[in-house]
Amino acid sequence: MIPRITVLTIGVDDLERSLKFYRDGLQLHTEGIVGKEFEHGAVAFFDLHNGLKLAIWNRKSIAHDTKLDQSAPSPTEFPIGHNVFSKDEVDSIMEQAKNAGAIITVPAHDTFWGGYSGYFQDPDGHLWEVVWNPQWDDFE
Repeated sequence: MIPRITVLTIGVDDLERSLKFYRDGLQLHTEGIVGKEFEHGAVAFFDLHNGLKLAIWNRKSIAHDTKLDQSAPSPTEFPIGHNVFSKDEVDSIMEQAKNAGAIITVPAHDTFWGGYSGYFQDPDGHLWEVVWNPQWDDFE
């Protein structure tokens, strides 16, 4: 397999609420919700880095599309890491997330491995780690 991951899709319970959190709160660029004309098609895509996109899609629609039963979500199943260039940037993004309505689960702190990170949950409980790693400076 050639690794061509282009979209990370997270299931949400309220598409409009999640759109507001990511677009207005975290200021991620999006064209808004598309696919409303389809019964299970409403989705929003956010531009990330190097062509990667984040998609938010209703959990019920994902269950329908995959033909799987919808189960209870667990925030620890798939944390999303957001690497930044400094401790100050970690602090700034954590504050931005908090102001957008995120739940801060672990405030920003020095880590045991020499970095600096904090965790927050979006309105649907998805776990994000904002992290500065002094060993990683080539992720641009």
